[in-house]
Parts: sequence; structure tokens; C-alpha cells
Amino acid sequence: MVHTLQQKEFKFDAKPKKFVVWLFVVSSTIMFGGWTSYYIVFAASKGKGHGLVLPDAFMYSTAVLVISSVTLFLASRALRNGNKKSQQLFLWLTFALGLVFAYLQFQGWTGLYRSGAVLINNNAAISLIYVVSGFHLLHIFAGICFILNALIGSYKEIPLEKAIYRQEITSIFWHFIDILWIYLYVFLLLNS
Repeated sequence: MVHTLQQKEFKFDAKPKKFVVWLFVVSSTIMFGGWTSYYIVFAASKGKGHGLVLPDAFMYSTAVLVISSVTLFLASRALRNGNKKSQQLFLWLTFALGLVFAYLQFQGWTGLYRSGAVLINNNAAISLIYVVSGFHLLHIFAGICFILNALIGSYKEIPLEKAIYRQEITSIFWHFIDILWIYLYVFLLLNS
């Protein structure tokens, strides 16, 4: 007697997976909110902020991230319009801009270090600049992995719903880290 197992065809459901990405976004928001709250409390108790002029590299990196959000939006729109070549082009541009952002962050840290603002010192506000920008850079690397995942999917013959899912979670995460950096940069500028 031969038994055959019938395999059920499972439908792809992106909602639970998107929910996990949103949970990560919320937990990251809480983490960075805690650090900026600590900064405010520390600065108020000591009567001083970090007292630094932030390196221009941080301003340039902010502009790069804003442009990368635009290119990622254009990639999403190209996918919705069925234009894979344009989607791939804009994903490659977003990927490259993410790498440029990482390079500019290192340039910003170099500028801070040259100005005498070392990571470990007696002013926790200065150390916090390294902490928040460093953890944000880790988020950027995770975002680059999301971009690569969407990019790889754009070259494979995967179902449209999976391609849309990859593009959507990439957009959710990337736009979040863009907004997060803008918040952190403005916060550090205003609280010097």
C-alpha cells in the first residue's frame, strides 16, 4: 500500500512579517527616545550639552539619506507600475547612497575625534553622540540588508506578492531610519 502525502498549497501572508518589522521600529524608537531623554536629563543636571560644533559630514549624510528615501520611493513606484528595470536601478542607487551615508558617518566621527571629542570622556553628552550615531549606523547596515533582499528578489522570478512584500518592508525600515537620523541630527544640533 502506497501512501501519498498531499501537500497543501500555502498562501503567502505578509501581515505577520510586517508586524515584526513594525515591532522592531517601535522598540528602536523607544531605545533612541530613552537615549535622548538621558541626554536631556544629563545636560540639565550638569548645565551643559556636548558643546561641540557637529561635523559637516553629519549634515551631508542627512542630505544623502533624504535622497535615498526618494530613490527608494521611486523603486516602489516602479514595482507597482511593473517596471523591474527602473526598480532595480533605484534600488541600486538607494544601496549606494546607504554606503555613502556609512562613509560620511565615519568621516563625522573622525572630525569629532580630531576636535578632541573622544568616545570615553568626562562629558557623557559627547559620548552619547557616538552611541546614537553608532547604533543608527547599525540600523543602516540592517537597512542595506533589506535593500539587498529586495534587489535580489527583483532579479529572481518570484511571485509579485513576495516582491511587493520585500519592497514594502524595505521601505518601512529605510524610511524609519531616515526619519530617525533626521530627528537625532536636529536634536543634537539644538541641544549643543
